Amino acid sequence: MTDERIERGFRQHPDFEQTGENEFETTAKPFENVVFVTDGESGDGDESTHEYRVVVRTPMLDAVVAGEEVAEVVESGWFETLERRLEDAHTVAQSDANPPSIEREGSGGETESRDEEVVVTVEFESADPEQAVEDALAVAEYVEGTWVQGIIPGYDYREPAASLRERAMQNYDEGEAGAGRPDDSSAGGRGPGSR
Repeated sequence: MTDERIERGFRQHPDFEQTGENEFETTAKPFENVVFVTDGESGDGDESTHEYRVVVRTPMLDAVVAGEEVAEVVESGWFETLERRLEDAHTVAQSDANPPSIEREGSGGETESRDEEVVVTVEFESADPEQAVEDALAVAEYVEGTWVQGIIPGYDYREPAASLRERAMQNYDEGEAGAGRPDDSSAGGRGPGSR
């Protein structure tokens, strides 16, 4: 049975819903992000440590490309790059987390790669349920952001990649607009032609 403090921590967080006993999910995210909680070792005093396992499932590249198949060599290279970029996913947690397990799962094969997905698992222990919830969300968002950064230009994408890519471009454009370009009046009154 899950500690009531843990259930309350996930229940009160706007990004999580309880989907089973000891199981919580970020249902509003584009990828399946599930947190499994188990009893850990007893800590000091009344607090006990619990183990948290964050499992994030993302599609392989071919699963989100529209209108054509991605060559296996491209798909494999894309996965290897994603795998390297996710090696430090555990470092976003404030808890002492283990390095992630990163697997390519599914039917596979050259003609069935659309059924494949990337499964990233990060495990950590925590005696602080509120911090554990934040750590779990940080891992899920890190995986999502890293996946989006790995989208290869030149393909047409279907969901969820299309909307994630659009949102990333909007965020970039908004950041650029507020950065104060040299020809911008916010740059100390110096515009083009000023000396």
